[in-house]
Amino acid sequence: MSGATLAARRTLAQHARALPGLPPRLKRRFLVLLALCLLLAAGYQFWLRDSTLVAVEDVSVSGLTTKDAARVRAALASAAHTMTTLHVDQAELDRAIEPYPVVRALDVRADFPHGLEIRVIEHRPAALVGGLPVAGDGTILRGLPVEEKLPTIDARADLRGNRLTDPVALHAARVAGGAPGALRPRVESLELRGEDGIVVQLRDGPELIFGDAHRVHAKWLAATRVLADPDAEGATYIDVRLPGRPAAGGLPAATLAPVAPAGTAQLAPPVSTETPESAVDPATEELAPPVAAEPEPAPAPADTTAAGGVSAPAE
Repeated sequence: MSGATLAARRTLAQHARALPGLPPRLKRRFLVLLALCLLLAAGYQFWLRDSTLVAVEDVSVSGLTTKDAARVRAALASAAHTMTTLHVDQAELDRAIEPYPVVRALDVRADFPHGLEIRVIEHRPAALVGGLPVAGDGTILRGLPVEEKLPTIDARADLRGNRLTDPVALHAARVAGGAPGALRPRVESLELRGEDGIVVQLRDGPELIFGDAHRVHAKWLAATRVLADPDAEGATYIDVRLPGRPAAGGLPAATLAPVAPAGTAQLAPPVSTETPESAVDPATEELAPPVAAEPEPAPAPADTTAAGGVSAPAE
């Protein structure tokens, strides 16, 4: 006796004991109905689900732009033809596209009784490393045509695998991948620069000092707010290492105070840092001690003897 039969008989016995209050006729009808349901479920699980009656015959693949599109499509179709519309194995489809890292995900939808629609979601290139496009998560997108101008990442990365392994290149790729759509075309290059960390150079714009690759979204948002503020026009750099307190510097005005925090760009009034010439002793070329200003003589009291007016003070 098969395991499925034993499980069905055990289920029927359990339900029979659970219905002691029903008349025998209703109990028999209920058990017959339950047996039919179990039989249909077993038939679906062990026969119809993998039956040729619902075998996948028509496979539609969309969303491919890579030059390996034909091979990716063939790999997906080959895997899909071993399935049915009632039993789609997502893991098997994912294994079929493992040799093609350009594919980020698959959106699969069965079209009963014989159709299967697969929409391929590709990685979006974020930057160029060594001439190869890479995604924001560090995936090297071999074979993906690059139609737009991408920023370059200045890093000595190992490009032999499917992913970046160099930490500098990997973090820079993450910063490039997080760029908002409005600023993405203006990102020209990314590099690691000493204590400033990751620095983004914009076309016709200032440098953006990111520091590390943490809180990338918040840092891009802070940079966007400062760039949109008219008071920050002409800045040579915007420091967003603390996204809650961005700072714009290198402005034409002689300022010591950066842009005000919380995403605004209110500039402090210019502070003069020059030393007046009168404060330098020409003999020693050192700062002379401060000299107290002599008080001006008080004006002489006016002669009020003249009638009807005020006479000028005597010299």
